[in-house]
Amino acid sequence: MLERLNQAMEHIEAHLDQPVDVAGLARIAVTSEYHFRRMFSALSGMPLSEYVRRRRLTVAGAEVLSGERTLLDIAVRCGYGSGEAFARAFRAMHGVGPGEARRTGAALRAQPRMSFRLVVEGSGSMRYRIQDREEFRVVGRKARVPLVHEGANPAIAEFIRGIGPGTLERITSLSDQEPEGIVGVSDQIDPSRAEGTRLDYYHGVVTSAETPTDLDALQVAAGTWAVFENSGPFPHALQYLWRDVFTQWFPSNPYRSRPGPEILRVRPSEDGARADAELWIPVERATTA
Repeated sequence: MLERLNQAMEHIEAHLDQPVDVAGLARIAVTSEYHFRRMFSALSGMPLSEYVRRRRLTVAGAEVLSGERTLLDIAVRCGYGSGEAFARAFRAMHGVGPGEARRTGAALRAQPRMSFRLVVEGSGSMRYRIQDREEFRVVGRKARVPLVHEGANPAIAEFIRGIGPGTLERITSLSDQEPEGIVGVSDQIDPSRAEGTRLDYYHGVVTSAETPTDLDALQVAAGTWAVFENSGPFPHALQYLWRDVFTQWFPSNPYRSRPGPEILRVRPSEDGARADAELWIPVERATTA
């Protein structure tokens, strides 16, 4: 898998002056477009679109300093419709406009070419199971929140505090399927997985019961799920679990992620410092070359 990802990276580098063909990159990596985006963001720590933008502006920086092309030519080659748009993007990355950089020979920033390799530590194992599920329903309260990669999510914490103990108790009583009890469900996640992009968050339960009129519901299609177990400091260990799933488990197993909600069941310790968790990721069997 990593070898094919690196072939896709070579393709990006050879076509920086063209629009990004994510479907074509996914074909090179022999996976789905959805999974390619997810794998890239997990392995690189940034969305694919951000990496390509930074690589283009890195190459543009060298061309600006060389003086061999006009600034407008460079802007067009980088995919910008105007010199003004190019100048804003250039300044955002390099801290100086292209005209000033050319006049003064200013120091610029660079995004190195990226390649992936697998580091095998052998210091631990991941507990998981594969489970097929019929269609089910999540019932609870829903909010639109920003994605936070590390640390607590203030928007989710504030949303949960606003539900109220009586409503929370009533939601909990509806639980009658795995994963049992209150779960956090993330749906409609932006494919880029960029920090700050928004998603639908449900604080509720998995149930076969009818949805009360004052609650929200998410109908989830039948499919296969990979279920991962984790224990550790809260919330960092849970966020690292998601990272490890994509950087370690997927490259080593014949599965890929598929569109669908991600479900997290958390049981914190009494002091809230640690937690046991189950993370449910929708998956499908990966195709082979």
